[in-house]
Amino acid sequence: MSQPQLKTFSRRWLPIILALAGLFVGFLVLYRYVTTFRVDNVALTHDTYLYIPTGSDFDEVVRDMEGKGLLKNVGSFIKVSRKMGYDLHVKPGRYRVTPDMSNQKLVNKLLMGAQDPVRVTFHNIRTKQQLSGRISKQLEADSLSILTMLRSQVDAMAFGFDTATIMAMFIPNTYEFYWNTDANDFFTRMKKEYESFWTPEREQKAYRLGITRVDVSILASIVEEETRMVTEMPVIAGVYINRLHRGIPLQADPTVRFALGDFSIRRILSKHLQLDSPYNTYKYKGLPPGPIRCPSIRAIDAVLNAEKHSYLYFCAKPDFSGYHVFARTLMEHNRNAEAYRRALNREKIFR
Repeated sequence: MSQPQLKTFSRRWLPIILALAGLFVGFLVLYRYVTTFRVDNVALTHDTYLYIPTGSDFDEVVRDMEGKGLLKNVGSFIKVSRKMGYDLHVKPGRYRVTPDMSNQKLVNKLLMGAQDPVRVTFHNIRTKQQLSGRISKQLEADSLSILTMLRSQVDAMAFGFDTATIMAMFIPNTYEFYWNTDANDFFTRMKKEYESFWTPEREQKAYRLGITRVDVSILASIVEEETRMVTEMPVIAGVYINRLHRGIPLQADPTVRFALGDFSIRRILSKHLQLDSPYNTYKYKGLPPGPIRCPSIRAIDAVLNAEKHSYLYFCAKPDFSGYHVFARTLMEHNRNAEAYRRALNREKIFR
């Protein structure tokens, strides 16, 4: 090819070659961008949750994701994380990870701290240990930090209670929390829910009964320990209201079990009644110092809607159905109690 022909070729094809080279480089850049930032990088075929504890650093997050086999390409995730600044701004929490997530989408979620809330449920709680254990299984807050606050007079008073009454603040239900909620934030939220629960209507009903909100919870805790039969709860509540108004000791077996710390006792004996405890309602008149469990909403409402009647006594039915017989006089009650004692003896239930 002559010199003039070479020059002509260069003028004609060089721009095209350069343009093609530019397109190729651009394609490579775009390809790397798409495969690094935009392409799905979650290895799982189902939704899962990534839990990032408070105080975790970026390396710990990556190791956890590797251990769970969460990512197809760990290196690309690290690259995008550093590019977007996530490696320096790790936020704790519970994050839902879906199979269609790209690195950019996942990192953006983590960087924003866009947590997915957890539904926290607690029911059938008798003791502070049970409550702290149940909550710590659902939130990051450890059981010891929750239990410490439950036992702290200073903390209890900060929320308007004392260590005996603090359990009244926890209304059994299902609530949405962020997983990294600590003990103090959990208490703060429960106080807010407690205030919301006590509507003007419920307040008015407690006022008409002549008892406080905490008194209602204490009485409801006893009622719920006495029966699981919802239809009986307002009747039993009415018995205790009658006894309170007349200054008669409640003589509630569940309070003695609570004082003894043994909920397995099926038969309260004379020796149990000798226990000197403010929770022994055979020995001391009035309500015990605090709830003997976290009463359910239905038990609280049963007290607020206590049935009006003249019963002063009740006793479990000898058929062990879980229902009770009610009496107006001590003589009538003694007959019912004797029938139940005989049934216990037949079944060889001596404790």
